[in-house]
Amino acid sequence: MYRTSIACIALYKGKILIARRNPAGDMGSRWEFPGGKVEEGETDEQAVVREFHEEFGIFVTAGNCIAVAEFEHSGYRSDLHAYRVFVPHDGLTVPYTLTEHTEYRWVLPDMIPELFFVDSDMSLYPEIKKYLAQEFSENS
Repeated sequence: MYRTSIACIALYKGKILIARRNPAGDMGSRWEFPGGKVEEGETDEQAVVREFHEEFGIFVTAGNCIAVAEFEHSGYRSDLHAYRVFVPHDGLTVPYTLTEHTEYRWVLPDMIPELFFVDSDMSLYPEIKKYLAQEFSENS
């Protein structure tokens, strides 16, 4: 069986949003980019909006796909598409409502390899880092 999942890359003041998974499951308590599986009949962009609303209680805007990777988990092969995401606020003054995570943070992109991140998201990291370098240099 083949699936498509999305990873959401939200940026704020040079930092990227990450979230720690709930402790249950084989990837429990690990850090990740927000996201999840694309449902049948749904576009990647619709999945981005749905996943953020379900997991953080906010509506976001999906930008372009910025990286693609492939991974296998529990016997399922998946494509993982990373999308630039635009959030309405940073979740600091008005906290996000978490349903799938225990916490979230805005971190500098270079901190990601130092964290206990899910493997599939780490496979995207080199391309995301290239995108972020370009994004930050254009907006400086």
